Amino acid sequence: YSVAGGMVARESVANRWFKETNVMPSNCYGLTETSPAVTMNPFDNTFDNSVGFPIPSTEVEIRDQENGSLLPINSIGLIFVKGPQVMKGYWNNPEKTAHVLDKDGWFNTGDCGYLNEFGKLFISGRQNDMIIVSGFNVYPVEVEQVLDKIPEVKEAVVVGSIYEPTGERVNAFVVLKPNMSITESEIIKKCKKDLANYKIPHRIFIINELPKTLVGKIDKKRLSDKLKELS
Repeated sequence: YSVAGGMVARESVANRWFKETNVMPSNCYGLTETSPAVTMNPFDNTFDNSVGFPIPSTEVEIRDQENGSLLPINSIGLIFVKGPQVMKGYWNNPEKTAHVLDKDGWFNTGDCGYLNEFGKLFISGRQNDMIIVSGFNVYPVEVEQVLDKIPEVKEAVVVGSIYEPTGERVNAFVVLKPNMSITESEIIKKCKKDLANYKIPHRIFIINELPKTLVGKIDKKRLSDKLKELS
């Protein structure tokens, strides 16, 4: 078996891994505050972009970002977790602890996602990564998944920026596969087939490589800083 953690494996990566190893990677989900995991997929060689079911003795709730009320299935909201693996609190920081952990032991992960009708969890992204365009919520992951399906695209990441007419706008940084080419306008045209108008990237930046953190995650902060320079 093979497990993907740290960040959700993209479908294109999972399919390539399966082609090389004959084992489909299983996405799991966890945080430092919920070690070692919150949810996992069964090892059944299928891939559906979910991070699986809650592990034993663990509960997951999806709550409204504004009022904290429980949301129905397939509704995106804040992910709350309760279980024996949830931390007791941040060391010597009761103020920060109280901000994320309630009196009943529910932990606010700061991540957004939804539970489907089978109880599988899907991650939409960090709450502070959400882009609000004309009052509509745009989660970078759903745009990135569309970009990931474009044959010429090797890697893509979506970042929001301030834009006065709509509040914010969607921007995409794209790295192309070797010896392949596609224009910014062609990428936008392909996005229009699968995305609502307000989710379509306003600007596409084709670059040689995406900045990464020391642990290999895409460094969105550096890209946000780059956007400010380009604005």
